[in-house]
Amino acid sequence: MTAALSFAPATKKQAKARIALEGPSGSGKTYTSLLTATTLGKRVALIDTEHRSASLYADEFTFDTLELDRYDPQILTQALAVAGEAGYDVVIIDSLSHFWMGTDGMLEQVDKAAKRSSSGNTFGGWKEMRPTERKMIEAMLAYPGHLIATLRTKTDWVVEENDRGKKVPKKIGLKAEQREGLEYEFTIVGTLDIENTLVVTKSRCKALSGAVIQRPDDKFGRTLLEWLDAGAVAGPTAAELRDEALDTSATVEELRALHAKATRHGLLGAPVVDEHGDATVLGDLIVAKGREVAARDAAAAESARGEEMVSDKQHRQMHALWRDLGYDGDENRDNRLAVISKILNRPVETSKTLTAAEADVVILKLDERKHSGR
Repeated sequence: MTAALSFAPATKKQAKARIALEGPSGSGKTYTSLLTATTLGKRVALIDTEHRSASLYADEFTFDTLELDRYDPQILTQALAVAGEAGYDVVIIDSLSHFWMGTDGMLEQVDKAAKRSSSGNTFGGWKEMRPTERKMIEAMLAYPGHLIATLRTKTDWVVEENDRGKKVPKKIGLKAEQREGLEYEFTIVGTLDIENTLVVTKSRCKALSGAVIQRPDDKFGRTLLEWLDAGAVAGPTAAELRDEALDTSATVEELRALHAKATRHGLLGAPVVDEHGDATVLGDLIVAKGREVAARDAAAAESARGEEMVSDKQHRQMHALWRDLGYDGDENRDNRLAVISKILNRPVETSKTLTAAEADVVILKLDERKHSGR
């Protein structure tokens, strides 16, 4: 078992941004996301769960929107697949919190699943829905471009002293409305306050670690992009592996190797679109294609068994029957072929083109003629 395990030198590869921006309403999450997105790439798509609020910035930024009013995690997986197929450089999910606590979000889905389960408690609901949530998260992490997600935070009011020494109320953000531990999945996590100050609370980019940025501008995105682009060229894209999976000449062995390749590059959960235009993830597509090819090969093998060509033994049996019936000799060749064509109800130009099954039918009919005296 351990013989298959081996270590290799670590190398930094080019990567895509995975950014989470937390904050209360009015903290500038949408604006900062659009500003950063347009710095990271040219084509920007925004998944809008905030009742078209992002479109208020359409005069400042160029982007396409998908407006949703239901937040089933599977819908987000599908939307990411469509965005990836369309080639958007950056996708903004504004906000990801809706897929947790909005209409048809995870919490509602768990409640529905709990009611369907035999136990009727939430444990059964979570067991059923965790794979769906995991697939959504993997689709986010494996998106072929940059991804920015905004997260709503619960808010509270505190009384603070301002710069003039006066006590004033201040709105602050508390815990993000999303499942515990989600921040570990992102490259950058930043918290915005009501004064539009961004505090980077988690960063794999050393230049941004612990940064406090008043009203972030495009420098935030440019710093991150410079760090992401430094390193070796990344491996294959999900689109490239998807095209390999859809190659009609691919064998089961090749698809198994492709699945292993996608696993090595962390792309099994990458959102893609299949040959019918339906959204799925790369791992599921490869598995489905493997099953299709295996079924096709099995059917072909079964068909081949039924279409084995006439054997030498069958030729000898037919020759003996033709002799007994008085049809042997080259002068009777056309008569023999006419009889065979009539028996099989199709034109036959030579007995060598018969399948083994057809030869059995001809032998049976000739034997009947022999014993009936016709």
